[in-house]
Amino acid sequence: MKRFYKAVTSVPADTGEGEGFGIALDGRLVKTPLKQPLRAPTKALAQAIQGEWEAQGDKIDLATMPMTQFLNSAIDRVGMRRQPVIDEVSAYGATDLLCYRADAPDTLVALQEQHWTPPLEWLDRTHGIRLATTIGVSPISQKPDALAALRAVVASFDDMRLMALHNATTVTGSVVLALSYLAGVLDHADLWAAAMVDEDFQISRWGEDAEAKKRRDLVHAELTDLDRWLSLI
Repeated sequence: MKRFYKAVTSVPADTGEGEGFGIALDGRLVKTPLKQPLRAPTKALAQAIQGEWEAQGDKIDLATMPMTQFLNSAIDRVGMRRQPVIDEVSAYGATDLLCYRADAPDTLVALQEQHWTPPLEWLDRTHGIRLATTIGVSPISQKPDALAALRAVVASFDDMRLMALHNATTVTGSVVLALSYLAGVLDHADLWAAAMVDEDFQISRWGEDAEAKKRRDLVHAELTDLDRWLSLI
């Protein structure tokens, strides 16, 4: 899309339009793809989004505007479809990455124990949710009460943080890691290390191919952007 504006400003929402800050292009407020007001909950986020729009050249490249895309998603996808998003995130509890362990080699077993057991223990200690673990990849059944409690935790997030929880869950394959991260139990580096345990081990043994590196770079960029998002909301 060709750039069609000159000036970008962030402006407080008008009285009666709710709280937050809008983004204006030449005085006209930006809307989401579904025509909802693009309204940031904090001034810091609005200023970051303003900076993304100001940084565009002759053509608008949404790939260089992660905060704008996240806010669009939080408003259009989460805000207008909360229950399906909650269902999607909660469903990871039934097949969570952290619940499926290797039995060999010892190095991988130890790495999974180091990075995966503490988040599971935190979930049990903090929320009373104990997920069963197994060796191998054959599906195991989690207790319905545990999955219901997990869904209640997911549903407690507001739209802005639920968007982050959704993205962190889908790129790592673990709602437990995502919840631990948003709770501050894991930082960005911890989350990355835990999510990449299996891949890092395979790379250490066999090396990394171009496609795998491309995927890892995309996941790392997504998690880095989410880290910034959480600092702004």
